[in-house]
Amino acid sequence: MIKHLVFFKVNDGVEGRTKAQSVALAKQMVESMNGKIPGLIKVELGVDFSDSDDSSDMALYSEFESREAFDSYAAHPEHVPVLAFIKSIISERKLVDYEI
Repeated sequence: MIKHLVFFKVNDGVEGRTKAQSVALAKQMVESMNGKIPGLIKVELGVDFSDSDDSSDMALYSEFESREAFDSYAAHPEHVPVLAFIKSIISERKLVDYEI
């Protein structure tokens, strides 16, 4: 199993949206992928409530059946627009991918 963790800082004011609006839209888009991509076991987007200097605004958590499933996820038609949207709203991205 592959676990994919990504932490994001989100810009305020992208396309006239507040940071909170962009985060809410990202959460809806990310979680809409559940059950639609082969090999993707689970995906969720957590929203930070601590609002500290050290925190990220969003955390993506996903699980994949295999490395092959993880590799094919990047180009899947359900994922491509979600990735494009997230790239358009973020200022920082940190990730960890690991296998258990």
